[in-house]
Amino acid sequence: MTKSRIAAVDVGNDAVKANFGKLENELYIPNVIARDMEDRPVIGIEELDEKDPLDNLHIRVHSPALKENNAIYRVGNLATKTSNSTELDPGSNKSEEDQTLVMLFAAIALDAVGYENGASSFKTANNVIEANYTLGTGLPLREVKEGKDVGYRSQLLGSVHQVEFLITPQFQGKKVNIKFDEVKVYPEGFAAYVNLVMDNDLNIINKELIDKQILIQDIGGLSTDIAVIRNRNVDDDKAQGFNLGVAESLEQIRDEILTKHGVELDSRRDVVDIITRKNNRHHIMVKGSRTNVHDITDRILLELAKKQYRYLRNVWQRNSQSEICYFVGGGSAVLKDYLKTLNNNLDGFNIEFFEDENESIWMMANAYYKLISDYIRKSEKEKKVEKKEKETSAAK
Repeated sequence: MTKSRIAAVDVGNDAVKANFGKLENELYIPNVIARDMEDRPVIGIEELDEKDPLDNLHIRVHSPALKENNAIYRVGNLATKTSNSTELDPGSNKSEEDQTLVMLFAAIALDAVGYENGASSFKTANNVIEANYTLGTGLPLREVKEGKDVGYRSQLLGSVHQVEFLITPQFQGKKVNIKFDEVKVYPEGFAAYVNLVMDNDLNIINKELIDKQILIQDIGGLSTDIAVIRNRNVDDDKAQGFNLGVAESLEQIRDEILTKHGVELDSRRDVVDIITRKNNRHHIMVKGSRTNVHDITDRILLELAKKQYRYLRNVWQRNSQSEICYFVGGGSAVLKDYLKTLNNNLDGFNIEFFEDENESIWMMANAYYKLISDYIRKSEKEKKVEKKEKETSAAK
């Protein structure tokens, strides 16, 4: 039997973040796709294999889980350069979008061909890789509360999902057959809590949080989840999910920059970069001159921060014994300064952000890794106990 490899994949609305194996491989792919043709034009085709596959991801995806089967896509950085690229729309359900699955399969296929470590760890014959994975992933709390995790999991289990690399450096012509031995779908809010209280070796850290009632506000691209954690579990009745993330505001910023400055940014990812980068933050280049767009970004992001703060206030009022709220997710990194200012001027709640923005962005993928690793560890322990019991009863 082929050994199953761990995949912990956070299909975020902004990007896919994934951990594989024993945390030795990380992948970050912007969540952008574009339908394409099989023979995409490439300048300097003879130099194709010298390019980074991550910047030139061109694939065909076959899966019974997809509404549009056998479609060809540009994925990630390559897709951002096209006029027909798509990002997940506000109001959509992550569990029901082909784009979520295309991004999930693309990330896993890149790991299966050995993008990070130079060689595949799976059996390969005639350029076809047979890849087995044990997957830990997640969905917004709202979708889990609606039971959508059950259908999502069943779509992934029991089928073979194939990714064929087309005009992609180093991997052109390779096919990956992905089979999931197990799939665990976790609510995103609970995953964030696990990451707060458990290290990579599954040891308890931050023991002072274990028995506290805490809130976790996860601001994503399309949605916001506020998890209420008590007795080390998500309180399903109290948890709230809202169809508002940062995506609409980022699109609004893109539109206003185009209208006012005549500069068309490729994707929301470019807007995030302008807002969060260390140098020349809130500046763009206009006809070769560095130009401040603070008036646009400040007004739009402050309006969004006010709405997010109202969510916090309403949930805290209904859970008055909460001791702290942690803001997590890519949206929190974008809104951090605005939310801190609002809180200082208004209620003064006990709120906490992760100063390392990278930690906040990778929190879900890291949590899924810890949860799926813990599941595997417990399963192996149970198998050993069962085996020992069988041997004992056979010896009698």
